[in-house]
Order: sequence, then structure tokens, then C-alpha cells
Amino acid sequence: MSRIGLFFGPEKGSVHRAAEKVAAAIGTDKVDMISVNNAAASDLEKYDKIIFGISTVGKETWDSEYSNTDWAKFFPEVSKAAYKGQVVAIFGLGDHITYPEHFVNAIGRLAKELMKQNVKLVGSVSPEGYEFEDSEALIDGQFVGLPLDEDFEPELTDERIGAWLKSIQSDFGF
Repeated sequence: MSRIGLFFGPEKGSVHRAAEKVAAAIGTDKVDMISVNNAAASDLEKYDKIIFGISTVGKETWDSEYSNTDWAKFFPEVSKAAYKGQVVAIFGLGDHITYPEHFVNAIGRLAKELMKQNVKLVGSVSPEGYEFEDSEALIDGQFVGLPLDEDFEPELTDERIGAWLKSIQSDFGF
């Protein structure tokens, strides 16, 4: 079995903690955790199976077009990678109370870029049970990745990760 590349950012905080939970649930012996702050397109090309962990940042950062974030630096690398049919899943953090009209938008932005590539995107999630007004992560009535809200629903994180991993298990082979 090939190892899974789990690319996450930012390097500290809620996304990192969620990435650690995902890796632990899969088995840390099967996952390479890579901070996007230190990654390049060539790192993405090393893996047949990739999980991305991303957060949606507040409006003050959108106005600067993510220029100061780890993902701002890494996002161009996503576009440069030569994908060869990799299986990809995304989880993302958002705040459904403070930013209900932009809930987990980063999942959608990343997914739309990946859809332009030759990847198999898996891990869609029903919006049922989530409270929000709008999200770029909703495509054809489903979130194109796993939304997590560590600010206001941390008690749901473990259950949501478990259910999501079960849904992608056959595609990822863990």
C-alpha cells in the first residue's frame, strides 16, 4: 500500500490539530504529514493519494487575496503539479457563526482548482446538520470536502472525521 500525503496549513492551530486527528484515525504509519508552508508541486506528485487540510480565513485576509497565508504561497503549487489520476480528498475548517455566508469557502476554491486537473476528487459531504448561509464548497448540493467548525462545534469534529474517513476508505485503501 502506498503512503498517503496529508498536506495541511496553517502549520499551527485548528487545521494542524484536525490533520493530526485524520492521520491518527487512518494510522500514522500510513500517512506523511506535510505542511504546505514547506511544500512544492513536486511533493504532490510523489503521492497517489492526497488529503488536503485547509482553513477559510476571515474577510481581512480575503481582501489581501491570501497574500500572507501558508496557502497563498502553496496554492500556485497545486496548479503546477502534474497529476496522474491521484485520488484526492479535502477537509476544511470554517466558522459558521462569524462567517455564515463564506462557510468553508476554501474547500470550494481548492476543489475547483483540482477539478481542472486529472484527479479523482472524493469525500463529498451532505450539508445536512450544518448551519450556514452560503459556501463555495457546495457543488451540486454537496460539500466537496469535509467541513469542520472547531470554533463553535468542536464536539462534532471526531464524529465527522470518522464518518468522512469511512466514506473515503475504499478509495484510499486504509
